[in-house]
Amino acid sequence: MQSDNSKGTARNPSLLALIGPGLLLAATGVGSGDLATASIVGGMLGAAVLWTVLVGAFLKYVVTEGLTRWQLASGETLLEGAVRRFGRIVVWLFLPYLLLWSFFVGSAQMSASGITLHAMFPMFEDARDGKIVFGIIAGLIGLAFVLHGGYRGFQVAMRVCIGLMFATVVATAALLWPGTLPVLKGLFVPTIPRLDPEAVIWTIALIGGIGGTLTVLCYGYWLREEGRTSVEHLRACRIDLALSYVMTAVFGIAMVIVGMSIQVEGEGTQLLVRLSDRLGEELGGAGKALFLLGTFGTVFSSLLGVWQAVPYLFADCWQLLRDRAPADHKADVRRDTVDTRSKPYRVYLVLLAIVPMAGLFTSFREVQKFYAVIGAAFFPLLALALLIFNGRRMNERYRNKPATVVALLGVLALFAWIGIAGIRTS
Repeated sequence: MQSDNSKGTARNPSLLALIGPGLLLAATGVGSGDLATASIVGGMLGAAVLWTVLVGAFLKYVVTEGLTRWQLASGETLLEGAVRRFGRIVVWLFLPYLLLWSFFVGSAQMSASGITLHAMFPMFEDARDGKIVFGIIAGLIGLAFVLHGGYRGFQVAMRVCIGLMFATVVATAALLWPGTLPVLKGLFVPTIPRLDPEAVIWTIALIGGIGGTLTVLCYGYWLREEGRTSVEHLRACRIDLALSYVMTAVFGIAMVIVGMSIQVEGEGTQLLVRLSDRLGEELGGAGKALFLLGTFGTVFSSLLGVWQAVPYLFADCWQLLRDRAPADHKADVRRDTVDTRSKPYRVYLVLLAIVPMAGLFTSFREVQKFYAVIGAAFFPLLALALLIFNGRRMNERYRNKPATVVALLGVLALFAWIGIAGIRTS
């Protein structure tokens, strides 16, 4: 299978090419929920919990690096490796989860984009109508970008969005800078100002909320689009991922600073809209417009990333179910990328952009809650899979080191706890 990409090389890539997939991962993984959580925790606990952003970004790096190491050393995506080991039952178990996750994440992305666009262009008296109309428009624009722009067009659009994110959100935090000493202390002296259950839960939520969930699997498909298919590319990928999660951490830190500087109540993207109103009071109309622009760049880049990347997973599942070779046949390892012009990819893309529109007519809060719970429930399984796959049977040079094992066990415990707590409160 071939896609619309031109293959990359392992030799002397430009900096922009080196960090290309990582930029996509950062832009897709940081959404309205992450920014809202960071601002809530900032308002509640202040700069003292900035260290949690670093911990969260590091744990996501450990997981994504493990996925990358597995793929480059084995030539298989995690899904392909699981099918080879355990059979097609893996696909049948994964597909219901993928369909459910796709609906809730699609609804959440369109709702977030719709609410933000309504705040920027208040053309409707009822904010709910604005959310619905603008959410549908954003979803269809994202669909057109991915269908007609191809992988390279998608990259360009994402670079523009992440430029808006970085420039505006970080600039807003700089304007509200609380002082260098409190920030450094919060980053490198781990404390929780209050030890009551609410404070502890929100602190843990901020650790778990940094970066994406299921979308980390899509990094492997972007690597194939760039032609990174062997262990020669592992060092470049580690640099790419490190820069990606540094950027993710910077966004999180900036939002904690904004949240601690501007006290506001609300939930989800609506909180970010109210935050922009308060920024308008503090920094003037330009400050409000600046922050809303950054918020839109954040939520729309996440929508674009989901629209482009998640159909890879469905198309890969479809191909794995159609393969006639035995699941344990090693020669069945495939190193080519998913064909973005194939019917399974395009059909799933269209359905992903249209079916979740039904969620626009429900509460954004409820959609976000189910999306967060479903996403958190996935990460413990991912950590467990990496403990197994990158364990003793892996080439000794690429298997998990003791420190990596400890970090993955931490991911397993943390996200299992978040998932269970989320299910209990749903």
